[in-house]
Amino acid sequence: MDRREFLRTSAVLGSAALAGHRFPYEAFASPAPKRATDVVTLGQTGIKLSRLAQGTGTNGVQRSSNQIRGLGFQGVADLLRTGVDNGVSFWDLADQYGSHPHARQALRAIDRDKVVIMTKTLASTEAEMRADLDRFRKEIGTDRLDIVLLHCMMDDDWPRKKAGAMAVLSEAKEKGMIRAHGVSCHTFGALKTAAATDWVEVDLARYNAVGAIMDAPPPQVLSVLKQMKAKGKGIIGMKILGAGQLRGHVDEALQVALGTETLDCFTIGAESQTEFLDLLQKIPKASVRA
Repeated sequence: MDRREFLRTSAVLGSAALAGHRFPYEAFASPAPKRATDVVTLGQTGIKLSRLAQGTGTNGVQRSSNQIRGLGFQGVADLLRTGVDNGVSFWDLADQYGSHPHARQALRAIDRDKVVIMTKTLASTEAEMRADLDRFRKEIGTDRLDIVLLHCMMDDDWPRKKAGAMAVLSEAKEKGMIRAHGVSCHTFGALKTAAATDWVEVDLARYNAVGAIMDAPPPQVLSVLKQMKAKGKGIIGMKILGAGQLRGHVDEALQVALGTETLDCFTIGAESQTEFLDLLQKIPKASVRA
C-alpha cells in the first residue's frame, strides 16, 4: 500500500492499530530520520522553525493548562528553556492558555532571535485586537510576535465576524509587529473557509490517524489541508496525540505526523521535562520505522 492509499483509509487502519493489529509503519517511513530539531520553512511565510513546537495548552482554558497546573510558573518557563537548549525553536502559546508570562520568564535567559513565538487571540473587533497585540507583547516581553492566530474558529463565516481583528493583524504585519497571521480551526466548515481565504497564511489544524478530537475523518481533513498546501499556506498539526487519547500509541501517532508531508511541522504539549526529552528521542526513531 502506498502512502496516498493509506491516508485515504487512515481512520480505519488507525482504529485497527489501536485494536491490536499491526500498524503499517512502512506506509509512513522516511528514507532518513526526521528530528524534532530539524529546521523547516512554514509554507510561504519565510519563517524557519523547528519541526516540533512546544505546546503549552493541553486542556487549556481560562488562562490555565495542564502544563501550568502541573509544573507551576517556573516549571513551565524551565521547560520552554530546555526546549531551546535542545534545539526546539518554536513555542506554541495562547492567551487562553495563560502561558505568556511563562514565556517572558524563559526569555530572560534566551536570546529572542533563537525562538519563533506563536500565540492566539479571541479578539473579533479592531479595538480588541489592538489591545491584545499591546498586551501580548508586554506579557511576553517582546516587541514583535512571529505568528498570531485567530483562536478556535468554529463558524463557516468567521471572516465576516473577525473582519476587524483581521484588518489589525494585516496592518501589524505591514509594520513589522508580526510576521504572519492565520487561524486555528475547530470545525470542518471553518477549516474549509480557512482554505478558501487568502488572508490565512498559517493554519493550525487538528490531525491524527484515528480522528480523535478532529473536525472530520482524517481523509476529509487531509484533502482540505492539501488545498491549503497548494496555495502556499503554512500548516501546523495539532492534536497529534489526540489530546491524550493516543498516549498508549505514541510511536504510531508520531509516525503519522512525521510521514504526512502536508504538515510543515506539529505541536505537542509535553507535561514534564522527562516527557519532552523522551519525545526528542522517539521522533527520529518513529520517522524511519518500517
